[in-house]
Amino acid sequence: MKVQDRKTKLEVALLQADLIWESPQANREHFDQRISELAPGTDLIILPEMFTTGFTMQPQNGAEAMDGPTIGWMKNWAKQTGAALLGSLVISSNNTYYNRFVFVTPTGRVETYDKRHTFTLAGEHLAYTAGKEAGIVTYKGWRICLRICYDLRFPVWSRNQSAYDLLIFVANWPQPRIRAWDTLLQARAIENMAFCIGVNRTGSDPNGHQYPGHSAVYNGLGDSISSPVKGDAQTFRAGLDLLELQALRKQLPFLEDRDEFDLH
Repeated sequence: MKVQDRKTKLEVALLQADLIWESPQANREHFDQRISELAPGTDLIILPEMFTTGFTMQPQNGAEAMDGPTIGWMKNWAKQTGAALLGSLVISSNNTYYNRFVFVTPTGRVETYDKRHTFTLAGEHLAYTAGKEAGIVTYKGWRICLRICYDLRFPVWSRNQSAYDLLIFVANWPQPRIRAWDTLLQARAIENMAFCIGVNRTGSDPNGHQYPGHSAVYNGLGDSISSPVKGDAQTFRAGLDLLELQALRKQLPFLEDRDEFDLH
């Protein structure tokens, strides 16, 4: 990585939204407007889980290939804005379906992470194949860990053994369990001494689930950089400082005492 590509500060934009059920084009058009309104200087634009369809267990109704229209759309917006665009969507590959977190840079580089912990309560394990990859992306000198919704409940899978700086969860997390979302996001930040971002959707879906937002950003001590963003579709911006995080880890070297283990 060239020195000029490194940034000690990242400007992030969290786009929580009421998703249109199983309608990739309509959702892309909604986010067209939202992204076009962002101020210059954004480094990361983060969309919710399954941002083109909502949390559907009928993947054939909205699945796309990695050379499909949404990946092309993400590449176009990343190039136009100079920001990485990221979020999860339903991907069809090798005769199976994935809930795939896609990270697209302004140069067109594409990184992916397939959701490891499929949500068995909703039958996601029957509709989608679980991933096994680590989900670590390097961008502008930052190491970023990608995770999706239900992964949040499994701290071992997110344990910071890869020296990552930023942990990102995208979700369709429902109202009845929103306290868990708020609490676990903060806990993942504290235990991993990393910035932690959660982007949740709003609105409702045809299955009767209500989604309250509560997108948030925490620093390595679990202090809120933002109040949880509630209610309607909103865009929230936050600044992350890598030097501040590194100074915190030097002052409080808790990660040096963490347990070592292998994940399979």
